[in-house]
Amino acid sequence: MPQAGDHVERERVSTTDSDRAPVIVAAARTPLGKRGGSLSGLKAVQLLRHVLLEVIGRAGIAAGDVEQIIGGCVTQSGEQSLNVTRNAWLSTGMDPGVGCSTVDVSCGSAQQANHLIAALITADVLDIGIACGVESMSRVPMGTNLYQGPGHYKTPDYPWDDPPKAQFGGAERIASRQGISRRQADEYGVLSQQRASLAWELGRFDREVSPIHVPAVDEGQPERLRLVQRDEGLRPTTIDGLATLKPTIDEGIHTAATTSQVSDGAAAILWMSRRRAQELGLRPRARLRHQVVTGADPYYLLDGPVEATRRILHRSGLSIHDMDIVEVNEAFAAVVLNWMSAFAVDVDQVNVNGGAIALGHPLGASGTRLLVSALHELERRDAAMALVAMCCGGSLGTASILERL
Repeated sequence: MPQAGDHVERERVSTTDSDRAPVIVAAARTPLGKRGGSLSGLKAVQLLRHVLLEVIGRAGIAAGDVEQIIGGCVTQSGEQSLNVTRNAWLSTGMDPGVGCSTVDVSCGSAQQANHLIAALITADVLDIGIACGVESMSRVPMGTNLYQGPGHYKTPDYPWDDPPKAQFGGAERIASRQGISRRQADEYGVLSQQRASLAWELGRFDREVSPIHVPAVDEGQPERLRLVQRDEGLRPTTIDGLATLKPTIDEGIHTAATTSQVSDGAAAILWMSRRRAQELGLRPRARLRHQVVTGADPYYLLDGPVEATRRILHRSGLSIHDMDIVEVNEAFAAVVLNWMSAFAVDVDQVNVNGGAIALGHPLGASGTRLLVSALHELERRDAAMALVAMCCGGSLGTASILERL
């Protein structure tokens, strides 16, 4: 629930933009759990339920005021199958009349969920919606939704190579193309850890993270609950230490310390039309200035952030210099280093509080997590605009521009 000085204070809002403009009024995420860590005792529906209730509670609206919820989830099998977003909502016991969908755009799933909710508001289909995402990678391992027997999506004439661990290969091809060295990747991995550690030390994540009670399984007392308040992927890191790690692919530059972590977590953003926020006396915090989902060359696979950024800047008429901060998902160190090189952006502007290398990457949640973090950092800096970009499986890229109000 809101604390003193929190970001959901109520006030009159002057309408300087379209009444239909989609605006953010509340945003939150769980702490991100490491593989087999504290959050692994909860199912995905429980993680997602937590943040859905959190954003509703922060805004102080009735659950039935929400018209649609769209969630991202990548591995839609087992506990995450059969529309995990709907199942999470039904598990709240609240108004069953709220519509729910689950989308899959690989790692960009939750980012696309925000794009879709915002577009539905702009189109006057709804006034209040939640965009969210979840992934419990400890309980539903990546790839368990793939079927390799008869009926697999590939046909004999499928034109692209898509071997196991394709993303690792793509990251290495990008590193080779750009001349990125092992040392550069390691230095970036250390930087991500240092930034995330400092951000937690300075309390920068306190407002966006909603602590969650979990079974105390690791303490041998599953019947007892304990509170998890911090991300679990942070660890002491040095260049010398990273230099001893074995590459994920022989002769490659990436190791476990320069690759996004397997994680559990959820995140949610409550969107409203500007008019409805005004009627409810809620302060709009930001709007979606523009959005993009685009494809990239399957050979390199992970150029999506570069292609999506080029397209979103072109379509929005904005420049990279208009961005106060940038979040590029740290799927691999080379992905971020490649993006910085393409746009000549200094590292001081990118992933300023660390990223998936240190914090974790729960696949279906990360797109919303990045938007939640970008929003809070804009507010902390009293800055105006943020770009969020991600690489996605299937050689896709997603990008969003948030403008603070």
